[in-house]
Amino acid sequence: MHSSTLSALFPGFHSHSISAEGGVHIRALTGGEGPPLLLLHGHPQTSAIWHKVAPELAKHFSLVIADLRGYGDSSKPNGGARSADYSKRVMARDMLQVMQHFGHSQFKVMGHDRGARVAHRLALDHSDAVERMVLLDIAPTVAMYSQTTEAFARAYWHWFFLIQKTPFPERLINANPAGYVRDVIGGRSAGLAPFDLRALAEYERCMALPGAAHALCEDYRASADIDLEHDREDIASGHMLTTPTQILWGEKGTVHRCFEPLKEWQKVGTNVVGHTLPCGHYIAEEAPQELLDSALPFLRG
Repeated sequence: MHSSTLSALFPGFHSHSISAEGGVHIRALTGGEGPPLLLLHGHPQTSAIWHKVAPELAKHFSLVIADLRGYGDSSKPNGGARSADYSKRVMARDMLQVMQHFGHSQFKVMGHDRGARVAHRLALDHSDAVERMVLLDIAPTVAMYSQTTEAFARAYWHWFFLIQKTPFPERLINANPAGYVRDVIGGRSAGLAPFDLRALAEYERCMALPGAAHALCEDYRASADIDLEHDREDIASGHMLTTPTQILWGEKGTVHRCFEPLKEWQKVGTNVVGHTLPCGHYIAEEAPQELLDSALPFLRG
């Protein structure tokens, strides 16, 4: 396993490096038994976010816990024109290829934050592959940009900082990668209290890897450009999300304060349910038992 910290956080799990299109390698952990479930993390984190819920999920599912391209120990390509190498379409294709590598042609997905945006695109582009989906603490990207308010901009300042022209945001993050991680994560409603110090150390380690800051920015640059184009094309053509989807979001978080997540997802999906959980943004680490109580019955349904 690449990181001894990950070994401690996920005892009994196995680490893999899987080749995806374009020479990209995706780091993933596997463990558990049952039907396949893909878990996708958000910013500025890694697959380590799932360590509190993985033991219980592994009793019901064959888990594939991946680092998105640009994050963790996965490859960090440059980005290219319009940051297209970090379009959610390309990031979703990575995950389809990861699941196919393990022989899973159909599977379920749970994604948080950036990982939920990748899961959304995965279910739109490959609806035959995604059987059920849980999205954690996001509204659709188009809705969040088009409904931006002062309150949202103040709370989600990183959405507007990270999309600035390279190398400005990268230079500032690289000046103190661990500080960036701690300030972003710790600046939310719960502070740093919910986080296992080993997981926090893993996020800090990965943020300091060569190319990590640039990849992070490219992910957000893509969301503010090519991803919006793809999403608007779907809306204009009436291409709806048909995968049975559960939306869960933190009642103490910005998404709850600034948007109506369930209503927004029901505008773009035909089979969407959801509710709040008693926590902030980092659901899997702030409220692991509440997450399991809601997501497990849905995923097994």
